[in-house]
Amino acid sequence: MVRIRLRRVGMKGQPSYRIVAADKESPRDGRFLEILGFYNPRTEPATIQVKEDRIYHWMSNGAQPSDSVKQIFTTAGVLDRYARFKAGEALETLLAESEKMMAERNINPKTRRD
Repeated sequence: MVRIRLRRVGMKGQPSYRIVAADKESPRDGRFLEILGFYNPRTEPATIQVKEDRIYHWMSNGAQPSDSVKQIFTTAGVLDRYARFKAGEALETLLAESEKMMAERNINPKTRRD
């Protein structure tokens, strides 16, 4: 079974995460199938960058997001757009909406939260 989950990267005490599609049995920082995005909780607001077309592909083929990734996707609006994609809305429309929302949300990725 394929899971969409977080893979920790970054130095000690400075975590950032890659959102990856990985086999359920693989270790947290071990083998993965594809990088689907990036998440940095240390910025204000948290930086979220995702490849929504690839996320839709994996989820439509049965991949399940982990609880933490599901929360990130809800924050970014990915799950709502995926439900509309399954209902038959055009992929191009959803991706354009996603790009606009991400541009507004990720203002300055170098901002630190103390």
